[in-house]
Amino acid sequence: MDMLSLLSHPVWFLCSLVLAVILHMQKKGRWDPKKCRVDLTGKTAIVTGANTGIGKCVALDFARRNGRVILACRSRERGQKALEEIQRETGNRNVVLEILDTSSMSSVRAFADRILRNEKRLDILVNNAGVSGMPRAITSEGLEATYATNHLGPFLLTNLLVDLMKRSAPSRIVFLASFLHKQGYIDTSNLHGKNLEKQKVHKTYKCTKLMNVICARELAERLKNTGVTVTSVNPGIVMTEVMRHYNLLFRAIFNVIGIFFFKSAEEGAASTIFCAVSEEAEGLNGQYVDSDCVIELPSEKARDPAVNKKLWEASEAATNRTGGPGQ
Repeated sequence: MDMLSLLSHPVWFLCSLVLAVILHMQKKGRWDPKKCRVDLTGKTAIVTGANTGIGKCVALDFARRNGRVILACRSRERGQKALEEIQRETGNRNVVLEILDTSSMSSVRAFADRILRNEKRLDILVNNAGVSGMPRAITSEGLEATYATNHLGPFLLTNLLVDLMKRSAPSRIVFLASFLHKQGYIDTSNLHGKNLEKQKVHKTYKCTKLMNVICARELAERLKNTGVTVTSVNPGIVMTEVMRHYNLLFRAIFNVIGIFFFKSAEEGAASTIFCAVSEEAEGLNGQYVDSDCVIELPSEKARDPAVNKKLWEASEAATNRTGGPGQ
């Protein structure tokens, strides 16, 4: 039987349907953002990559909770569209757009400067923006583009804003990671595009997600007793635009399978919202939270203090920043 015949076989269809129902039933009992009554009146949140996917859903949730929400987006046009949709749906006019390209350290610094000039407080920072499958490239600042976008940009942004978050404490920082971080590895020379000849683009994504988990753990350690807590989250396998750099066939297969088995962006946003606002997550620091909003042990590589320290120092050097958080 050929593959096409197999996929169209009634037994295959029935098995897929049963699995889909099981997965749907498993969602019951999970933490539900809609049942969380936390109000964000008087609080300010930044969500990077907030014009689409998980980031947009997170920003929408914060706006519904009456927070001041800053959409940090690379595209002004797409960001403005998201802004108007969120304002229209929530009635919250205290939602604003700021331009940020996390692949550019100069853009990160300019964004942070504007925030520090214009905002009196910052209670929540969600480092959501990221890319996958993007062709390898070196930025004008000498950094590999995917490593810059997914790790170095969020690393620098968080360090530049952390003093404001200390003054606003208790406050929370959330890094969007992935269960794929367990398949990543750390080679700090990759930050500048070196030793990547045999590294496929999907492997690059996994390595940057490992860096997100490590960065969250190391930062949490450095921010102990400041009132600022840091977590990293696995949103699960989610139907978003993160696959847009892959070829058409791969995206088509992903989308077809996803209809039955993957999470929607709204469902994928739950673990991020849990860490950012829930009472249950109060005091969580340095933890890795899975897509069911349960604390999970990250990979062994993410728990190596020597590796964490080495990555932190290399990230400081790559972003021309020294001295640690707030210095």
